[in-house]
Amino acid sequence: MSLECRYLLLLLCLPLAVLAGEVHHHRDPETGLLSWKVKDHGFSLELIQLLPDYVRATYESRGFPPEVIDGIARYCVFGTIARNESDAIISYRVADWRYVTSDGQEHRLKTKTEWVKEWHDLGVAFHWTILPDDQIFEVGDWSQGFTTIALPPDSVFDLFYSWKQRDEIRTGKIEALRCAPVKPPES
Repeated sequence: MSLECRYLLLLLCLPLAVLAGEVHHHRDPETGLLSWKVKDHGFSLELIQLLPDYVRATYESRGFPPEVIDGIARYCVFGTIARNESDAIISYRVADWRYVTSDGQEHRLKTKTEWVKEWHDLGVAFHWTILPDDQIFEVGDWSQGFTTIALPPDSVFDLFYSWKQRDEIRTGKIEALRCAPVKPPES
């Protein structure tokens, strides 16, 4: 059985209360951009919409060639902050996370390792900005970076994520995440 099938089976078998902590949704009054934050069993995950122009500017300012900038700018990108707010060690693997589109199809997230390899093959030696593939957090540790979803602006999807805590794999779901629009919304 594939990893994807096992993951979906695991998610279907878990009680709903285990699937998600309370998700807090926020609209920035100045920019109109949306963010989502969830904290479950001490694992905190926050996703903040990033406009395609912001993503382009981030990589242009670092001298990336146009083909690299165009490649990542075609993705739905979120600024992501992961935190360990528990009293135990927590770890995660982005390769285990999935997003489900409105047609019910499950998709993998593109990992930092995949981005770095693609960039290296195009002659770019850079590894910052993307959320690390996997991390082990001591109590109080946190990390941030871009999370990339292969969807166009304004797309809506559900994110299934997981983390490990005290040798137990936990799962969560954030429903109805929305990719940033092409242009800033009117506040």
